[in-house]
Parts: sequence; C-alpha cells; structure tokens
Amino acid sequence: MCDRCGCDAAGEMIHEHSGPHAHDHSHGHGDGHDHAHGHSHAHGAQHGHDHGSFAHRHDVDRGQPEPSDRAGRTVRIERDLLEKNNAVAKANRERARANRLSIFNLIGGPGAGKTALLEATIPRLGKRWEVSVLEGDQSTDNDARRIKEAGCTAFQINTGTGCHLDATMVANGLSELRPRDGSIVFVENVGNLVCPALFDLGERAKIVVMSVTEGEDKPLKYPHIFRAAELFVLTKLDLQPLVALDEERCIGFARQVNPKIRTLRVSSRTGQGMDDFVAWIGETAAKATVMSETTP
Repeated sequence: MCDRCGCDAAGEMIHEHSGPHAHDHSHGHGDGHDHAHGHSHAHGAQHGHDHGSFAHRHDVDRGQPEPSDRAGRTVRIERDLLEKNNAVAKANRERARANRLSIFNLIGGPGAGKTALLEATIPRLGKRWEVSVLEGDQSTDNDARRIKEAGCTAFQINTGTGCHLDATMVANGLSELRPRDGSIVFVENVGNLVCPALFDLGERAKIVVMSVTEGEDKPLKYPHIFRAAELFVLTKLDLQPLVALDEERCIGFARQVNPKIRTLRVSSRTGQGMDDFVAWIGETAAKATVMSETTP
C-alpha cells in the first residue's frame, strides 16, 4: 500500500466513500491491512484497485456523495496533488540548471541491476565527473552503503510504504546531498516499473533498467516507463546464455512503444557495454551543462 501515489488515494477514498475510481495500475490488498493515509492523488489515467475481502463500514448518515461525485472528487484531489509534485519538479529542474547539475532517474523493477550498474559506472565516470547518488528504497540503507563503497557520496531515502520517490523527496535529498556544481546526480528509484514512470522528479532524463532475466515482453506490459524513458539499458548480459530472452525481440518491443528510445546492452559484472553507457551519460551531462551555461 503506497502512501505517496494514487494507491493512497484509492485507500483513503474507497474507505471513506466505498467507490471505485480511475487510475492506471492495479493493486491487490489482502486481508488484515490497516489503511491510514494522510494524502491522495492519481496519475491522470485509469487505476483499478482490488481490496480483497476488506470489511468496510459505510454509515448511511454521513451524507456520502453519489458515485459520480466520488469519482469527480477523487480526480480533483489526485490532480491537485500531482500538480503540486510537478511544481516541485520544476523547481528541482531550475535548481539543477542554475547549478549545472545533470540528474538521471534510474527506474527498474526489483533485481533489475540498478545498483550494480551504478557500482560499475561510478569509478568509470569518476575520471572526469564528480558523481553522487540519491538512493530510494522502502527500507534499509544497504544500497547507499554499496554506493559509498563504490567511491561516491550517497544519501538514502526510505519511503516506508511508498512505492516510488516524488519530487519533494528529491528536493530534500539534494539539500542533504549538496552535490557540487557541474556534477552528475543519479536517482535510483524504488524498485517499481509503474508509479515512478509517472512522477517527474526534475531529472535530465529517465533511464529504464531491465535485466535479461525479466521476460522479453516487459516493454509491452509496462509501456508507460518505456514511453517516458530516453534510454533503455538491458542488464545482466552475462546471464543471457542461461535464459531464453530474445534480445532483439525485447528491444523491438521497446521501440514499438517508443520509437525514439535509445538502447544499450550491458553486463555490470564483466564490463560489457559499460563504456557505451558511461559515454552516453557523459555526453548527455555535457550537453546539459552547456545549455545551463547559455540559458539566461
């Protein structure tokens, strides 16, 4: 149950009004969950929630709105909160431009290889760029410690029940991280291919990370992130001989969703393809720096 996105809106609105609502991804909630949430918002699309066999109490004397009113109210609340996120994201982007920062948002499912990719990237980029990382996880600082051991500054953001980072968390994280002007900041988002795709953090680019073990049709199952991303990194290439994934078919599916997406194939363990990834990051950061210097 997420307390940062429309999952929370569903929990709060359904528990108060017992109505279905529109949103873009489905969540199953089994018995025994306690839903106490402080805010709610949606992503502007359809989002169905299955709440299992919860026992809802709906007193008829509360003057609850009709179903059509519930849906409208939910959409209004969710739109307002998403707009608030976008306003903070805009401020993050302006802050990055003023300080010549290049922020890259890494999005992928659990076990996609995001942290390993960063571990292999940091020492390679460190020859030219100063790098820092905002680590997003529901719990623990395990990944932040791994990143620090790889040779750069990291700040851990724990979201608790939240399933993604939002722009305010990134703004606060940047204040804690205090990256040097002209440097690169990676945001490793919470392991999730749904909600992170829909939340602008003020990043320079979204990068979708997927391993060869995940199934070649994943771009079709999770089209929003592949549509939003500039770069698709297919990781764990060293495991390719052990799995049945058809790389060309997988990349074809990604391009079917987003014809403009750039694709790279890497192995963080063997180093295969890492030079291409580091080059893309460096070139993109250099362009962002030049734009920052020439934009009044």
